[in-house]
Amino acid sequence: MAKKKEITVEDKLRSLYNVQLIDSRIDKIRDIRGELPLEVRDLEDEIEGLKMRIEKFEQGLEEINAQISIKKNLIAEAKTLIKKYTEQQKNVRNNREFDSLTKETEFQQLEIQLAEKNINEYKVQIEQKNESIDEIKSITSEKNKHLKHKKSELDKILKETEKEETVLLKKSDDYKKRIEDRLVFAYTRIRASVKNGLAIVPIERGAAGGSFFTIPPQIQMEIASRKKIITDEHSGRILVDEVLAAEQKNKMEKLFSKM
Repeated sequence: MAKKKEITVEDKLRSLYNVQLIDSRIDKIRDIRGELPLEVRDLEDEIEGLKMRIEKFEQGLEEINAQISIKKNLIAEAKTLIKKYTEQQKNVRNNREFDSLTKETEFQQLEIQLAEKNINEYKVQIEQKNESIDEIKSITSEKNKHLKHKKSELDKILKETEKEETVLLKKSDDYKKRIEDRLVFAYTRIRASVKNGLAIVPIERGAAGGSFFTIPPQIQMEIASRKKIITDEHSGRILVDEVLAAEQKNKMEKLFSKM
């Protein structure tokens, strides 16, 4: 029976860096998708808030119209009383009764004047509220157009990226199977502890990618030899040489372009 070919450290590094490139691609997809649902929810919340403002203004209009009806009824009642008092003045027995009716008539006339003033004020308020409603409706219309566009964009991205993400997740798992669990666990732990999700990085200009700390030439030579797994003493990330990184990046970009 043929002996199973032993996986070299270099093979592990290549597979591990492939996993990193794939996982970074998945991160990017999720970032794009992650922002859009939030934008959609924010727009939906804004539109709901605008609708509530319109409802509040409309309730205010109903209350004002109710007050106008009350004032109009008051005016009608006052006019009825004035007519009544005018008729009564024709049959008074003395000046005292006449003066009393005159005062009542004047009071009702003042009530009419005040009610008419109130109605005019209410009409100004109605005009202002209708202007506000029209303005909010215009804003709501624009927001709805924007929401429709964002939802369409999100649906399109979901259709495009869900399929790609599924394929990438399978590829990531396939490469992980080529590496022992201990190394996959270390990669996952490091990846979770760094902000950009980069658990394995290449040497760039004598330092670990994204770092300003120079790596000693001897360590760089060891990394380039690909004989053992070496981590950055400052960030704890796994290091690969620039050539290996470029080769695997080129390979993965060809894979991504086919998706």
